[in-house]
Amino acid sequence: MVNPGIFRAFLNSMVMVDNPNHARLRNLVHKVFTPKMIQQLSTRIDEISDDLLDQMAKKTTVDLIADFALPLPLTIISDMMGVPPGDRSLRKMISRLLDASSGLGMLQQFPNAFAMHRFFKKLIALRRHQPQDDLISALVQVEEQGDSLSEDELIAMLLLLLLAGHETIVNLIGNGTLALLEHPDQFEKLKVKPDLIESAIEEILRFTNPVQQIAPRYTIEDVELGGHFIAKGTTVIVGIASANRDETAFPNADQFDIARTPNQHIAFGQGIHYCLGAPLARLEGKIAFNALLARFSNLELAASPQTLEWRGGPSLRGLKRLPIRLKA
Repeated sequence: MVNPGIFRAFLNSMVMVDNPNHARLRNLVHKVFTPKMIQQLSTRIDEISDDLLDQMAKKTTVDLIADFALPLPLTIISDMMGVPPGDRSLRKMISRLLDASSGLGMLQQFPNAFAMHRFFKKLIALRRHQPQDDLISALVQVEEQGDSLSEDELIAMLLLLLLAGHETIVNLIGNGTLALLEHPDQFEKLKVKPDLIESAIEEILRFTNPVQQIAPRYTIEDVELGGHFIAKGTTVIVGIASANRDETAFPNADQFDIARTPNQHIAFGQGIHYCLGAPLARLEGKIAFNALLARFSNLELAASPQTLEWRGGPSLRGLKRLPIRLKA
């Protein structure tokens, strides 16, 4: 029998609701998930990046996804949530979910999804009785005019923060490294002008699209858009990856240009659903690329681009593996 708790949690996610419920949930979470809190993580991100690069330096060829792009954000989000340092079960569950794409693969992940649901329930219960200086403890205690998050809403928020706070950053680092290697002129430009890193991050987000489409939306009335009639009650899938290559908004949209300006991409969405974790993604991306390129200035792709495999899910775009040859 399917566990209804998983679906209750999913339906309670901020990405699946609009105002007033969305505003209520976002206001509650924003009290603890602040830009100041994100900036305070900078030192920890530096430490983890250096530790991972030290391990990579012992090899001549690495899988950048498994050795760097995945463990960095997963360690950060685990620290933020207060997952005990020695508990590797979350990493195993996430790795399994990442290996699933759609159809049968997703169906086979139901037991893993149940395990993750139980994992969060136990962690929430633990932090109710033993609060720590972490995100779950803060979310358990947060209030806004006497309001608070229900357990379903808490689990939904943790699932959202976990996926948005780590998988998109995995894809940002992996996709971005591949884009730089496939555009050596841009790679050289970044090495010569490292102060372009923030601009480069924005172009990586636009050009490689770690997230390809947002959660479904539903028309509440008949509407005509771009000459097409969309009936009331229709499910609408918005392809932000396509929008980020719109020639009317981005001159030479299919060109990778780390100095592109202006660059008003919508990789983090727009409006009330703008990604709450955007500052964290930008910070981790900036630190990760700075550390990687400072340590290994002459990376090389250790496989033919045609042999690289991409994860099959429709919403997120990321590599399964990225073999890299290291050169100092």
